[in-house]
Amino acid sequence: MNQQSEVSRMGFVIAGGKSSRMGANKAFLDFHRQTLLSRALAALTEACGNATIVGDPEAFANFGPVVADVFAGCGPLAGIHSALLHSPADLNLMLAVDMPFVSGKLLQFLLRVAETTDAIVTVPRTTRGLQPLCAVYRRDFVSTAEQALRAGGYKIDATFAHVPLRVVEEPELVAAGFSEKNFFNVNTPEDRHTADDLSSLP
Repeated sequence: MNQQSEVSRMGFVIAGGKSSRMGANKAFLDFHRQTLLSRALAALTEACGNATIVGDPEAFANFGPVVADVFAGCGPLAGIHSALLHSPADLNLMLAVDMPFVSGKLLQFLLRVAETTDAIVTVPRTTRGLQPLCAVYRRDFVSTAEQALRAGGYKIDATFAHVPLRVVEEPELVAAGFSEKNFFNVNTPEDRHTADDLSSLP
């Protein structure tokens, strides 16, 4: 395998949030005998053979490669920016640490779609809207993210107006065997209980 193919895809767990609504670092929250962090790392590794954490280097020092936010305290867009700044790959999977139902197969599907388009971002959309924290970003997005962050704009969706998108609509997701459940995220203790209920559904 040549060097170019080795770095054609990178996977990043966005784990830099303060978890204020959860009351503890949700990356280490147990869900079915695995932490949310370990589930995310496993899904990314299955999809692209590697996984890097974007977050506090001290908190995650024992869990693999870690990239710190350049724009600290500026939310997930800052995490995406830092990931792309350090990535040697063109296609970069971004996955929030708090999405326990994202599988390696879903991430592989998104990568396959991204490979068929020149769009800067390949992003799913469900009835809840775009899912920018389970999406594929080309490295070129780093400049758009940096411009937004320097201007004080921290909303990921707002940056999408400035780049070509490939939106994976819900019917396409369903046809590939996925559902809105896959994109459920755990922000609060109540969400944690809801995730338990959802885990019994197909």
